[in-house]
Order: sequence, then C-alpha cells, then structure tokens
Amino acid sequence: MAIETRTATEPINVAAIEKLAQQRNALIEQLSRVIVGQREVIDNVLLTIFCGGHGLVVGVPGLAKTLLIRTLGRALDLSFSRVQFTPDLMPSDITGTEILQADPDTGQRRLEFLRGPIFANLVLADEINRTPPKTQAAMLQTMQEYEVSVGAKTHALPLPFHVFATQNPIEMEGTYVLPEAQADRFMFSIYCGYPTNAEEELLVRNTTGVEKPEIKPVLNAQEISEIQKLIRAMPVSDEVLRYAVRLVSHTRPEDPNSPSFVKEYVRWGASPRASQYLILGAKARAAVNGKFCADYDGVRSVARQVLRHRVLTNFNARAQKVTVNDVIEKLLAEPVAGSRA
Repeated sequence: MAIETRTATEPINVAAIEKLAQQRNALIEQLSRVIVGQREVIDNVLLTIFCGGHGLVVGVPGLAKTLLIRTLGRALDLSFSRVQFTPDLMPSDITGTEILQADPDTGQRRLEFLRGPIFANLVLADEINRTPPKTQAAMLQTMQEYEVSVGAKTHALPLPFHVFATQNPIEMEGTYVLPEAQADRFMFSIYCGYPTNAEEELLVRNTTGVEKPEIKPVLNAQEISEIQKLIRAMPVSDEVLRYAVRLVSHTRPEDPNSPSFVKEYVRWGASPRASQYLILGAKARAAVNGKFCADYDGVRSVARQVLRHRVLTNFNARAQKVTVNDVIEKLLAEPVAGSRA
C-alpha cells in the first residue's frame, strides 16, 4: 500500500477525531435502544450524516426504516419532517406555496409564503417512488442547492439538511422508477435485510410491552456541521484518490480501460458524483475508526453503497441474470493498485 501523503493545509485535529469516535458510539447506543440489529444500516446512515449527504434506504415493509430515521432525528436533536409520497402528491405539498393574506390593520392583501415539510433538518421521504416524476423533481433543487424557489423568491433551507428516502423493492405496482438525476443526488443506497431469529425475538419482546425507551440527544445541529467540516478536512493521498476515480471510470462501458464484462453488461456507468462520494465516504470511515487519513479499505467499504444505484445494466445482463451487485463485486475483485487508468 502506498504511503499516505497529506493534501490538506490544516493540521489534523487529533482530539476531534477521537471525540467523533466516541460520539458515533454514543449515537449507536441510543439508536440501539429502539432499533434491534441493523448495525450495518445504522453505520451507513451515520456516515451519510457525517458526510453531509442524503440516503436512499431500500427494504421491505416492517424493517424499521421509518423508525430508524425518526429516532435518528431525536438522537441528533434535529427538526424532523416526514412526507408520505403518494400518486396525488403535488410539488407544493413538499416545498410550500404562496397564499394570499390580508393585513388585519390595513386590510391590504399580500402574498405570504407558507413553508412546506421540506423545511426541516432531517426529512424522511417515505416511499419516494410512489409519486410521479413531477413531484419527485421538487426534491432536486433542495437536495443539491439546499434552497427552494417559489415564484420569484428563493428560500434557504435550515442547515444541516439531509433527505432520507425509503423504497419498497418488492411491490412495483403503482410505482414510478426513480429518475437517474434524482437517484444520483443520494450519496448512499442502503439496503435493509431481515433480522436474525435472535434479533427478531428481542424485537418482538421490546415492542409488545409497556416500556418505551427514552432517547437522549447526543449531538446538535452545530456539532454536526463541525463534524462535516472535519470530514472534509481529512487528508487523502493521490494514490487513493486515483483508485476511487479508476473504480468509477471502470463502470462506464465507453471507457477504453473498462473491463470486458462492463462493456458486455452495463448500459450506463456512474457519474463523477460517485468519485466524490467514494472519497467522502472513505474519509468518514477513517475518521469514525480513529484513523487520520482515508485509505483504500475505506473506498472499498463504501463502494457498494455508492455505486449500486448509479450503474445501470443492459438487456444482455438481464437475460443472463447478471445484477448490478455482480458487476460491482467483479470490479472490487480487481487489483487495488498498479493502474493509473
């Protein structure tokens, strides 16, 4: 492995990194009071928060996806808003709308902006694929620019701002495929699996009694913003950055250096946002584990979450039952170093 070289101008804040590891453990402890199991899901959700990104949480009903995000809002002491996406939901139901208000003193009428549920630190877009693309598009500006434009005015969203959307992978009737531009805004695609028998027994015992766990805030909005700055200040070597870019470029069939199986099975590869999120994720993974620079292992540990909703397979892949996960696993099986492609 290549020796890591510093690229940041500021010195590493050793105390802040050590504190972050403690804060992360405290968050996991609070979330585990409500959420049984799902440790990998919790880890990825926290990484998304620390990087300042958005997350797409995919899983069948009943796996506590909504409960996890709601509990996270309490543990982070953030304002929380939940939007249930339905076929009749309109963009203004999310962003807000201008209403005509009469001044009680003068009687004059004026337009006043009534804020929608998007004006919160933590927004849960429940079953986002159940609403038409027109309404899904209302989220594009908010997730990228952290603002909402209504009429001639632009309204800033509260910071930090995070969107977590849920999707049901088994019930496709009456759903709308998430547009590529929308999916690309999500840093991670996080898969929720079924609990083990032991975890399910504990879950049933905890949720069928009278006791309700108390969640204590671990962080606040200001502390989260400081953590996000700390993550971005983490150093990364040219070699690790080059590997992340190479990994993403190899998902594109038109790239001359992409493997033959990519050219055979992939229709569209990942965008440069994937390279950015691989590095951000690697930095966050290093920081929460007490390391002082991003490394190859960090890039590889977040590659599946970053790539699986950005790589689109073709008809040939579907005919031969080759999935996106199969393509990603083959890419990760390639040698880590030694290529400057």
